[in-house]
Amino acid sequence: MSSLQWNLTRQGTCWPRGDKGGRVVIFQRETESKGESEEVGDTGDSGEYNVYSTFQSHEPDFDYLKSLEIEEKINKIRWLPQQNAAHFLLSTNDKTIKLWKVSERDKRPEGYNLKDEEGRLKDISTITSLQVPVLKPTDLMVEVRPRRVFANGHTYHVNSISVNSDGETYLSADDLRINMWHLGITDRSFNIVDIKPANMEDLTEVITAAEFHPHHCHLFVYSSSKGTLRLCDMRASALCDKHTKLFEEPEDPGSRSFFSEIISSVSDVKFSHSGRYLLTRDYLTAKVWDLNMDKGPVETYQVHEYLRSKLCSLYENDCIFDKFECVWNSSDSVIMTGAYNSFFRMFDRETGRGVTLEAWRESSKPRAVLRTRRVYTGGKRRRGDVGVDSLDFTKKILHMAWHPSENIIAIAATNNLYIFQDRVNPETQTQ
Repeated sequence: MSSLQWNLTRQGTCWPRGDKGGRVVIFQRETESKGESEEVGDTGDSGEYNVYSTFQSHEPDFDYLKSLEIEEKINKIRWLPQQNAAHFLLSTNDKTIKLWKVSERDKRPEGYNLKDEEGRLKDISTITSLQVPVLKPTDLMVEVRPRRVFANGHTYHVNSISVNSDGETYLSADDLRINMWHLGITDRSFNIVDIKPANMEDLTEVITAAEFHPHHCHLFVYSSSKGTLRLCDMRASALCDKHTKLFEEPEDPGSRSFFSEIISSVSDVKFSHSGRYLLTRDYLTAKVWDLNMDKGPVETYQVHEYLRSKLCSLYENDCIFDKFECVWNSSDSVIMTGAYNSFFRMFDRETGRGVTLEAWRESSKPRAVLRTRRVYTGGKRRRGDVGVDSLDFTKKILHMAWHPSENIIAIAATNNLYIFQDRVNPETQTQ
């Protein structure tokens, strides 16, 4: 990982200020010609990401039964495996999940028998001959259409959706329940996990995230606010209240404090591409778990341990409840997660070393190499170090994604989206 040099390939504004939200913005990679690539000194296979399509996914709604407003903001977006030329994606707000079809059209039919050139219906009595319509080239148009609306499946706010490896089903999770849906059926779902107690006063934890196994369609995992992970097998029971494996790190009684349970809550869980490991993120650390070893994590990475002394102030400004995501690279050798002050962290699993990078609009120019940053916590202070007391907690990186096969990452920082690409030649880079 130390040899990777990240440069900004595209910077765009997503969900602009003043926008009511609920919009989906899709970026497409535009490959450059060889001459252009040589001119700027790139390897020749890089390209910029430009806006491919944008559409309104959700609108504000109102739950009349509970007298609650349902925000239009999107909680999760998941792509479906591509089956044909069109793309499909799932998007969800707090209550409603939608399936969208994204397709291209570069031809239009001409020579209708029942319509005129302006599209108006002709008088049938005036039609004296028939013709065969022909398709003629036209400007490329991207069409986004809603195909399914999956509603009324959750009482509480949806926090996760995950597409199954069978390509036919997906799961959605809220605070207390996990449902499984068929992509072709919108009016019913199957409840596969229900942790709601008979008396809500007995509630001790909530579901924070859930994900299907990348290869085995019967396995899924969900995390809780207590920091536990439960691996469930749908072959054992239709209702997976009894987990197959429980992953939990024993707590040190000597280090327990008022904030222990809050910072141990798992905000995100991701299966590795190989399917053997789990990556989780709590408030201060990122952890890697082996599915064959449930006694504790096999790797623990400190994301911003320097904040442990500031948990009281973070609790007062609600930052301690921020939900950071985490991702794997394509080979499962590097993990990435977000932090504050527009910082994000990468960890090399082989060496255990981490690096801090910054996504900052004012200092990031296209094709400029990202420099490593350091938070000053003591000792010799270097030039450019940022003091703990100088961190901007309003600039937080909660959402990110890593390209499934290349060293390209997308970082969402406040209302900006940054896409960074590795500039090192793939033949010489090491991870």
